[in-house]
Amino acid sequence: MSMWVFGYGSLLWNPGFEIAESVVGTLPGYARSFCMHSIHHRGTEEDPGLVLALDRQTGRACEGLALRVADGAEEATLAYLRERELISSAYVEKHLDVDLVDGRRVTTLVYVINEDHWQYCRDMPLEEQAQIIARAVGGRGPNTEYLYNTADHLAQVGLHDPALEWLAKRVREITA
Repeated sequence: MSMWVFGYGSLLWNPGFEIAESVVGTLPGYARSFCMHSIHHRGTEEDPGLVLALDRQTGRACEGLALRVADGAEEATLAYLRERELISSAYVEKHLDVDLVDGRRVTTLVYVINEDHWQYCRDMPLEEQAQIIARAVGGRGPNTEYLYNTADHLAQVGLHDPALEWLAKRVREITA
């Protein structure tokens, strides 16, 4: 059976594993947002950045990419993703169904926000998000790079995320 991973943030542009197939898909019941303080990759404990997470929201859906892992690479991919995504227990690993644009429905490995974790920051105003993203830097680089790469890649695959587009524009203004 094939292993699928749902990419909605950095997995879109930096998956870190071999992909056999990439298909636009929709995950119902969740919304992509900068609702997680980043203390490792895009910020520090002293000056947290923000990264995207999937926030459970009834009536909403997140568009992203369903990534089919290359045959034979499943075990290594799972180990890699757990090391990368479960660094602080702010994400929870789930298996959720994603509806692909070609009509298929696949069960994907998905990392969603742990609503009980201290890094969770629900409903932060976009302007506050922009101010944090504009200044934060972590172990994997500037928070701005994360935002710009994600927004650019969503646009490249034809997906529209108004909040991310607004944030990318606003952070460019702040950092100009």
